[in-house]
Amino acid sequence: MSIDEIASEALRLPPDQRALLASSLWESLEDPYQAPGAFNDAEAIGLAAERDRQIESGEVKSISHEELMRRLRR
Repeated sequence: MSIDEIASEALRLPPDQRALLASSLWESLEDPYQAPGAFNDAEAIGLAAERDRQIESGEVKSISHEELMRRLRR
């Protein structure tokens, strides 16, 4: 059964059962707040410093939050 099929069936459930299903699925994740490839503090600071260097040198161009959201919605 595909995710689309499961979702279609799940959306036919009454709201209280959908909530229980959602809660059960959420709790089954090892750490729902840990993003894939998450960094420790030192790695995150190093990445931020590198990104800042790239922007300052003109190697990459920053974009506004509005532009980012527009691109993500496409």
